[in-house]
Amino acid sequence: MKKTNLWTNGLLLLTAMIWGFAFVAQVDGVNYVGPLTLNGTRFALGVISLLPVVLIFEKGRSSREERKKTFVASLLAGTVLFCASTLQQIGIVYTRSAGVAGFITGLYIVLIPIACFLIFRQKTGVQVWIGAVCAVVGLFLLCYKAGEGFRFGMGELLILVGSFFWTAHMILVDRLGKNLRSLHFAWGQFFVCAIWGVVSMFLFETPTLGGILEAKWAILYCGVLSVGVAYTLQVIAQKRADPTFAAILLSTESVFSAIGGAVFGMDHISALGYAGCALIFAGVLISQRPDKAKALPNCPKE
Repeated sequence: MKKTNLWTNGLLLLTAMIWGFAFVAQVDGVNYVGPLTLNGTRFALGVISLLPVVLIFEKGRSSREERKKTFVASLLAGTVLFCASTLQQIGIVYTRSAGVAGFITGLYIVLIPIACFLIFRQKTGVQVWIGAVCAVVGLFLLCYKAGEGFRFGMGELLILVGSFFWTAHMILVDRLGKNLRSLHFAWGQFFVCAIWGVVSMFLFETPTLGGILEAKWAILYCGVLSVGVAYTLQVIAQKRADPTFAAILLSTESVFSAIGGAVFGMDHISALGYAGCALIFAGVLISQRPDKAKALPNCPKE
């Protein structure tokens, strides 16, 4: 393997690791603040942390037409991003499991080509449907408790619905982001998401400075590392990476979420549950194909 490819793949794997461990931070954060407060503060911090990157890598003024398109695209994508992240974060309040959240969220990678087939009649290979079957069976095993049967609670349901919003978000970014500056577009949608998050946390929760300070490490990790650092690494790496292999490497975030949950003692997934995780991940890998990877834009989920 060439040194450049090794370096690029290393950056993508590091990005997936940061995103995966972000689920651990999200589980920890809701011990101190509400899910809306955690989301609002972390995306606000993410907007601040990403701003220097935008100013450094995408200098120069853009045309009025481009600014208008970026505004509209950011408003739409940012609103869907807010819905996806909110459903995920509220679901985590119920599951308190980084691994479960990571693997169920990761289903969006399988859902993207299926959604493109149903909505746009985009050709879909048989491997996508095989991957979908593996993912569904894996989800069943993940939610099956020995002696209790299949338990698909409110938390799992919210995260699953959130994965459909992640799917919609990725498709929107791919369709709307063409001919736009990627960093400007990303920063714009994060800004919109942060606005929605801050407004909702004051409307539906009672955030306190004390609680936010208690959750500071989770907020800092999700805001600075998951958004600012990881997104920068992804943008740099994907300019040189093979799109299919990049999508596969980035999908390992679900594996890192399970590792993080186990290391920090947050997850108590059974052997059958881990078999389900393996099947979901297998479904994600099977569903990958060269043309499908193009539907995964340079935009993080965290």
